Amino acid sequence: MVDIDKVVATLKKAKQPQSEFVKLMDSFKDPYLVLIACILSLRTNDRTTYPATMRMLELAKTPQEMMRVNVEDLSKAIYPVGFYKNKAGQIIELSKILVEKYNGKVPCDIEELCKFRGVGRKTANLVLSEGFNEPAICVDVHVHRIFNRLGYIKTKNPEETEFTLRKRLPEKYWIPINSLLVTHGQNVCKPLKPLCNMCPIEKYCDKVL
Repeated sequence: MVDIDKVVATLKKAKQPQSEFVKLMDSFKDPYLVLIACILSLRTNDRTTYPATMRMLELAKTPQEMMRVNVEDLSKAIYPVGFYKNKAGQIIELSKILVEKYNGKVPCDIEELCKFRGVGRKTANLVLSEGFNEPAICVDVHVHRIFNRLGYIKTKNPEETEFTLRKRLPEKYWIPINSLLVTHGQNVCKPLKPLCNMCPIEKYCDKVL
């Protein structure tokens, strides 16, 4: 059985280099900034998302400011993130809804967040954990892949992984686990040709590749 306490402690001690975008998300304490940055990150690598996020924040940092931004200006600022035109419209639309229906505040509720166009459970959980500091498990492809490779769980998709981890993973790890495993997945436990000979948690791994 995987010793999750030792796995987490070892990954924290390893201090693998984080991408600039992961650092940025970890530094945000504003649910709105986490939300719109996460929308940009969908289907886009961190190297592209980070500078695009910084350019977006030069235009607006609050729902009240963002709802007044011209969609063409926002599209230009966030290019070349994936689906940049759609995301620009989505972010402006979402900002208007927040102002008009939620008094400019991002709801601290997964189900409510998932009502917004283009927002799924991964994004909603990240908003709760990084924006509100509420216990929530953000499961992306890295979290899903690594937990299954370790043999800690056996699941078929990220959503199944989230609900399985809610039952098994100690709550104290819910918030930090995403950035730890995203960083590990980007540096070592890659989708193809994982660098097992460089892996600090290799001895805890069942090597389910």
